[in-house]
Amino acid sequence: MVDYIVVGLGLAGTSFCETLRRNNKTFVVFNDRSQTSSRVAGGLYNPIILKRFTLSWKADEQLFYATEFYTQLEQFLGVHFNRRLSVLRKFASIEEQNLWYEAADKERLKLFLDTQLVTNNNPHLNVPNKLGKVLHTGKLNTSLLLDTYEQWLVEQGIMHYGTLDYNKLKFGSKDVVYGAITARHIIFCEGFGLTTNPYFKYLPLQGSKGEYLIIESKELKEESLVKFSLFLIPLGNDRYKVGATYNRGDKDNDITLWAEKEIINKLNTLLKCKYTVVGQEAGVRPTVKDRRPLVGKHPQYPNMWVLNGFGSHGIIIGPWASKALFEHIEMQRPLDKEMDINRFLPN
Repeated sequence: MVDYIVVGLGLAGTSFCETLRRNNKTFVVFNDRSQTSSRVAGGLYNPIILKRFTLSWKADEQLFYATEFYTQLEQFLGVHFNRRLSVLRKFASIEEQNLWYEAADKERLKLFLDTQLVTNNNPHLNVPNKLGKVLHTGKLNTSLLLDTYEQWLVEQGIMHYGTLDYNKLKFGSKDVVYGAITARHIIFCEGFGLTTNPYFKYLPLQGSKGEYLIIESKELKEESLVKFSLFLIPLGNDRYKVGATYNRGDKDNDITLWAEKEIINKLNTLLKCKYTVVGQEAGVRPTVKDRRPLVGKHPQYPNMWVLNGFGSHGIIIGPWASKALFEHIEMQRPLDKEMDINRFLPN
């Protein structure tokens, strides 16, 4: 008998497992590694939608909880996967620069938008105007985080590899049984894989494929995250991740020539130095039509829950939403109505 079965080990599943561990709950994990979006993600935590200079959904609540969550997780795992890096927004015009100043005057944005603009001193970047600096930003090495946490689960003997067979789940009034495992609750954190889950496939999970290029440049020597039409993300050792694309029509994890060409065309508007493409990655983000997470209880089975739909903001939403779901289950605290899946029930 355990408290929870957790299905999926991306950012959502890992955040929820860690929330369980910190609250002394017992659990087992099932994961088949079919979803790659958490692993190939750019890893940015950035509270601002930089296309419009607006705050992403509840980011002011989520960001500082998430950064403390990851700091404590680094200490627990004994690895360093969090780098505090500045995000610099390239301005296309003086008009855009003025819009930045206007946004920085707003109460909820002034904490994150620096009014002291940055002059570009890198001769290899095509930046004729100044840059705006976003505060309290950085990058997670998501692969290192997920691999290290998974290894800890293996060492505890609670990691199960392979695809969970939905047909073998049996539900009682106070428990759920899967083979030899009996649990109080089961949580589905399957990312885009939720679309094949017979219990939750009614939810409007759309999915958006994103692709990145990995480039190498000995000349560039840029240490900040630079936002132009894409993101230029320093990885260290003269390597950078560039992306990502958004493709709602493609739902697999295969890299494409189309994305490579699109990224290179945009990158060539920013860089004035030589570079080599050394890799390409792809994954399908779990996006939702109303751009809000999918969190809550199945309408028929009281011991079945979902934690999903974080889109491209999983790094800052994951810990916050995991805490909210845990407190909802264990303490009956209400879920935020904007992310509660009850919003999709028939009226």
